[in-house]
Amino acid sequence: MNRPGDITQAEALADDVQKRFPEDTSTRFSYLPTLRAILTLQRGDAAKAIQELQSAIPYQTGTPRLLIGAMYPVYVRGEAFLAEGRGAEAAKEFRKMLDHRGVMASDPISALARLELGRAYRLSGDSVKAKAAYEDFFTLWKDADVNAPVLMEARSEYKAIRVQF
Repeated sequence: MNRPGDITQAEALADDVQKRFPEDTSTRFSYLPTLRAILTLQRGDAAKAIQELQSAIPYQTGTPRLLIGAMYPVYVRGEAFLAEGRGAEAAKEFRKMLDHRGVMASDPISALARLELGRAYRLSGDSVKAKAAYEDFFTLWKDADVNAPVLMEARSEYKAIRVQF
């Protein structure tokens, strides 16, 4: 996923948050590792991004104060696996998100996890599961702006999937 912005400024903000909240569990083990992994992905180092998310694993389904954004480390890890071309591992991460629907609640990233799951299955060569995941995404986004870039990109990818029997 392409995220526009100034990486240097984002790193400075992350450093500031780390200094201001050094004992906050959600900050130390969810927000900051996720943010640093996103920035590392922006630099093109998916392997390092995966490594940066290791500290988030025990907290990735949420802490008592943190439910919104709880699965973001899982999502970003899935993105990193996709960037490395590791579709099967990416699919496992996005499946984790969908298997924890109660934690995800109405977080918008839940819908995007379905799209990324489709991409992971497509990368893995499982066109049947890929089509199904894309269709789940389209169902959730049925009322979205038809010109939304993510939706247009997803439709194009979906059309390119060839199911072989």
